[in-house]
Amino acid sequence: MTTVEKVIALQEVDIFSEVSTRELAYLAAIVEERSFSQGEQIYGTGDVADSMYLLLSGRVRLHRDGMEIAEMGPGEAFGTWSLFDDEPRVSAATALDEAAVLKLHKDSFIDLLSDNVEITQGVLKALVLRVRGLLGRVGGGAR
Repeated sequence: MTTVEKVIALQEVDIFSEVSTRELAYLAAIVEERSFSQGEQIYGTGDVADSMYLLLSGRVRLHRDGMEIAEMGPGEAFGTWSLFDDEPRVSAATALDEAAVLKLHKDSFIDLLSDNVEITQGVLKALVLRVRGLLGRVGGGAR
């Protein structure tokens, strides 16, 4: 993928919604392209949460203890909270068919945030918007 194609894909991730296109190019430079075969486990429940994934093609099943949590399709991100939390994975992710992803490693992401205040501000703003949206759905009001 070209940098421009990666930037376009990253624009779809909600935590990057407030990051400028120019700044997303820095993120595009540190993501890793990966592919998984049908039935291949991407990560397991209890694994170290060290990366976020953006699904480019295929489908991925998020599951725990034999129960499906969600089915992800192209353009959807999963494992996002691993960028901010050191807790082990609470679910497993398995490719339902051939799947291509962009993988963002937590350590690389944190290094980039420490060097780029604009990305940090954009991510924080997007997280605040996400939390406000969640509070609005449960009847609370964030101020």
